[in-house]
Formats: sequence, structure tokens, C-alpha cells
Amino acid sequence: SGELAHFTFKQLHAATDGFRKQLGSGGFGEVFKGSIQGEAVAVKRLMRFDDKQFRAEVSTIGTIQHMNLVRLRGFCADGALQRLLVYEFVERGSLDRSLFNRDAENSIVLSWTQRFGIALGTAKGLAYLHEECRDRIIHCDIKPENILLDAEMKPKVGDFGLAKLMGREFSRVVTSMRGTRGYLAPEWLSNMPITPKADVYSYGMTLLEIISGRRNVNVQSKQPFYPFWAAQQVRNGEFAKLPDDRLEEWDEDELRRAAKTALWCVQDDEINRPSMKTVVQMLEGSATDFPDPVIPSSFEIWLEIEEESG
Repeated sequence: SGELAHFTFKQLHAATDGFRKQLGSGGFGEVFKGSIQGEAVAVKRLMRFDDKQFRAEVSTIGTIQHMNLVRLRGFCADGALQRLLVYEFVERGSLDRSLFNRDAENSIVLSWTQRFGIALGTAKGLAYLHEECRDRIIHCDIKPENILLDAEMKPKVGDFGLAKLMGREFSRVVTSMRGTRGYLAPEWLSNMPITPKADVYSYGMTLLEIISGRRNVNVQSKQPFYPFWAAQQVRNGEFAKLPDDRLEEWDEDELRRAAKTALWCVQDDEINRPSMKTVVQMLEGSATDFPDPVIPSSFEIWLEIEEESG
């Protein structure tokens, strides 16, 4: 049903068994697993919030329904202190756990088909936030940790709409603190206005990690900054060098489209980045006439670092 449930703090305390089983924590607060009327839920306890915004934003987030977005089920606003959000529970947890897990014991290697599906579904969820829903929403924090996978490995973007809950300036501070690992568009750090194209940049960085199965920044690696190395391979047409070394097969057309799309998304100037709606078309192959991306000049700094560490 479309109606948001209103819970008391006591109900959510009981539902989570006293906030016992933590699923994760982030810039907005901690998340706990719970059960309400036999259904698994994820309960997020907000650490800070702008109370004037809280109810307005929650009702906005509550109206958003899309198969690639995590569904908000309800909330709690007891007294001055307790602000909690109740979400559907997404079985397999965040993408980073499946993507970067190289623990030999229970390592699942996402197949190319799964990866491409995750990339496309995530793009569709973001396109919906940017263009379809009544109040356009900029996510502000796209990264593998905020993309959840269900039992069928279908992606659902989480944590959207929360940047506004915290007030613009605080959100900017938090995002620039949290986003150090290179998902942040350059305009975050230069006080330029933030548009949906900031999400496009973060999506592009995430898409590169989906292709490679590794973090973009890894100082121990032969390619300490994978996006720069990947851009050079794409320029030379060496697409087969890009995928995760654990993958034995992939669709060459899909790989080419995904790699070129990712590099268009991470262009320095937002004017040169596609919209998320266009990204969906580029991945699906219906926007076919896009030229080869140029290597972003901000990547060149890595050339100097590579040469110094030689």
C-alpha cells in the first residue's frame, strides 16, 4: 500500500529486539534488522536531522516506488530525539560485499550478466529519481555501499532523499567527508551548484568498479587509479583488459558500452556528462552514436603520481 506507517519508538525498539542486529552504519545513522508482523525490515536510526524538513521529506520519499529503489515503509518521530526510518529489507545487502569480496571461503563472483543487470537497474533507479518523481531528487552519495541487491541480484538504490533531511550545508560537509574515495564529482569541492550530474559522476565511478571488481583507488595495485588506466585502455580499444580478472566470459558489446558510458559519466565538466536517462539508453544500446570519451584532465594528476612512484 502507498500509505506510510507511523511507528512509536517503543514499537521499533521491540521490532529490532532492542536494536541488537546492526546491518551497517553511515553518515546518516545506524541501520538495524527488525521484524514487523513477520516481515523483515531495515530500521535506520538517524543521528542528526533537520526537524522542519523531516516530515515533508519523509512523505516525499514515501511516495516513491520503483523496482530499483529501496522502498520506505514507515517512520518514527517521537519527541524531540527519536527519528527513525523503516525500509524494506533487501536480502543480499550492499553491492560492495558481493563485488569486492575475495575471501576464498565464501566468495561469490558476480557474473558479467549480473553485473550488467546491476549497472542498468541502478541507472534506471537514478533516472527515476532525477526525472520521473514529483520532487526531483539528487542522491548525493552514489557508491557500491548504497546499492543493495535482492535475492535475485537485482539492484535497489538506498539512502536517497536523505541529503535534504540534514539540511544543505551539513549535507555538503558530510558528503565531502564521506566521499573521499573518489566517487565525488569535482564540483562538490569547488562550491559549484550541485545538480543531478553530480550523481552521474558518482555512478560512472561506481560502474568502473562493477566492471573491474576492485576499488578504483588502490595504492598497492599496478594501476593505483583504475579509472585513468581504464580510460587509456578504452582509447586504445583494449576493452578485454578491463573486466575483473575472476571473470571468464562477458558480452563484448555490453562491455564496450559500459566502459564508454562510465567514462562519459566521469567527465570533469558536468556539461559533458550524459543525463541518467541517456545513460540507460547508452547501456541498452539504443543511443549508439556517442563518440569515444576523452580522458578527463583531472585524471592526469595520477600520471604524475605513477611516474614519481615509477
